[in-house]
Amino acid sequence: MTERHQSHRALGESAPNPLEAIVGRWRTDGQVIAKEPVPVWGSDVYEMFPGGHFLIHHVDVTVGQSPVRAIEIIGERDDADALLARAYDDGGATTLMAVRIDQAGVWHFTGGSDVAPAAHIDADAAAARGVRSTLSVAADGQTMTAFWERTEDGQTWQPWMDIRFTRAADASATG
Repeated sequence: MTERHQSHRALGESAPNPLEAIVGRWRTDGQVIAKEPVPVWGSDVYEMFPGGHFLIHHVDVTVGQSPVRAIEIIGERDDADALLARAYDDGGATTLMAVRIDQAGVWHFTGGSDVAPAAHIDADAAAARGVRSTLSVAADGQTMTAFWERTEDGQTWQPWMDIRFTRAADASATG
């Protein structure tokens, strides 16, 4: 448990949990940014794991003609202010990203070459490759946007995906 959580509990206070902002069912649509844009559509479900320390993210989208199914666990990290997001997909891959939620409630994801290999062009640049995303939740909590970028060299970032989420009518996240 982090010191931040211990101090709030010791005082009997309940600090707002930033993970709660995205809990629910979302309709997902957007595109992979390319010469010929590739549509992305489907759904994402975020549910709070009992205890409030972890968020379970179910991904069920189609990218172009390819279905993508994954489960991701986003949760606390003991040695930094960053969270970890570990994902497992239907192809057997496991990936790890760092997640920071800033004071404005914007989520910042960063990951290495193991995250979304399809985002990368140069197979020889694996050591420097990476992806990052900024996820912003609208003030009314009914929409979110995620802008993804990729890098081949670790320094120059290129747009990769532009995704929009709309809260589904059934906003419960029971799985």
